[in-house]
Amino acid sequence: MSDFDLIVIGSGPGGYVAAIRASQLGLKTAIVERAELGGVCLNWGCIPTKALLKSGEVYEQLSHLSDYGLSVKGAGFDFPKIIERSRGVAATMNKGVTFLMKKHRIEVIAGTAKLEKGSPAPKVVVALTAGGSRTVTGKNVILATGARAREIPTVGLASDGDRVWTYRDALAPKALPKTLVVIGSGAIGIEFASFYRALGSEVTVIEAVDRILPVEDEEVSKAAKKAFEKRGIVFRVGAKVTKLSKSKSGVTVDLEVGGKAEALQAEVAIVAVGIAANTENLGLEALGVKLDRGHVATDSHCATNVPGLYAIGDVAGAPWLAHKASHEGVHCVEHIAGLKPANLNTPIPGCTYANPQVASIGLTEAAAKAAGYEVKAGRFPFRVNGKAVAAGETEGFVKTVFDGKTGALLGAHMIGHEVTEMIQGFGVAITLEATEEDLMATVFAHPTMSEAMHEAVLDSFGRVLHL
Repeated sequence: MSDFDLIVIGSGPGGYVAAIRASQLGLKTAIVERAELGGVCLNWGCIPTKALLKSGEVYEQLSHLSDYGLSVKGAGFDFPKIIERSRGVAATMNKGVTFLMKKHRIEVIAGTAKLEKGSPAPKVVVALTAGGSRTVTGKNVILATGARAREIPTVGLASDGDRVWTYRDALAPKALPKTLVVIGSGAIGIEFASFYRALGSEVTVIEAVDRILPVEDEEVSKAAKKAFEKRGIVFRVGAKVTKLSKSKSGVTVDLEVGGKAEALQAEVAIVAVGIAANTENLGLEALGVKLDRGHVATDSHCATNVPGLYAIGDVAGAPWLAHKASHEGVHCVEHIAGLKPANLNTPIPGCTYANPQVASIGLTEAAAKAAGYEVKAGRFPFRVNGKAVAAGETEGFVKTVFDGKTGALLGAHMIGHEVTEMIQGFGVAITLEATEEDLMATVFAHPTMSEAMHEAVLDSFGRVLHL
């Protein structure tokens, strides 16, 4: 007889949400965690970075108060207190997850898990944090072990916590660097570039491909680069890092750009070149668990090739986003419980919380054309949106991509103030299979920045009103 109906390994946004949903469905559930409840996202990722970015945003706004007819004297910042606030926010959220585990009567086992052969699911052997070990059995096991920053030691792209940082080091440094090189222009790299630039650091971002934020629509990438450059961030695109070397005073980054060698120097380098799934030391090889490019391979219900073993979130592959992990966790548990869960393949929104913000969902215009769609794309700039003008937040635009034959919304792409709070409108539309007619007939409140969403839809079909 099994000890539990479900054992979840890892308590990030995929693992703890899966455990809660399992408890709601009456499954006796345990969760194994080797570090902090809430995982990387809550403790060392999504949440504390947003706290830092908010501090940077407020400080940066102080230099533009005259635009609003306001003034302030002696504005400054206390860098250690900014870091302290960020860590405090993470601690508060950690306490919240701890409370939720108790509320839902989920047993939390503190330790490092390893899988061994068992039936009906693999056994879980836990090296307890407090010492000793414990073997637990479950009818089902979910791997939610997440991922970590990818490092490339062969060319020096590996954290030493001093001169070379990953996201974790960048969240709680001892001092503010005067000069900084960020290697990688995905969401993580751009967010840290935005934060440190807001506080006055000289920031250079290196990107191997020919544009920043390469997963975004090309128009958004171009607009983002232009906006960040206006803030003083320097970019080197199409630049391959050949070597990173350290000294007592800083780092030297050797580049190859267009066949020519270059070298950049800075006090600190942040490595943001992707992630690596946490699959090591779990016993996966002995069980014969199939991997796909370093991630655990799963089917449409998150099941692995081993009976009773599932995988969700970052360890199971892209997109590497907290909300994707939570969605998979709920789907997986409902499937285990015999329900008919929501579609696992619904488009996942992506957000970059820089200044300006970037948000998107679904296909880019280029991807839609490549897939053979008869594309109708529309755009609407915030510079002619009444609320944006009144708020002094006129940078950016909304872009929509439709299938011209069916009117289906294929994708939406935004850059501008708080667009990460607006993208979900298009997420709901895609999930409910709304057509262009449905969206055109929807009444948007005035004055709001979200009216730009409506106008972009209208523009896709030649009916834009305010442009």
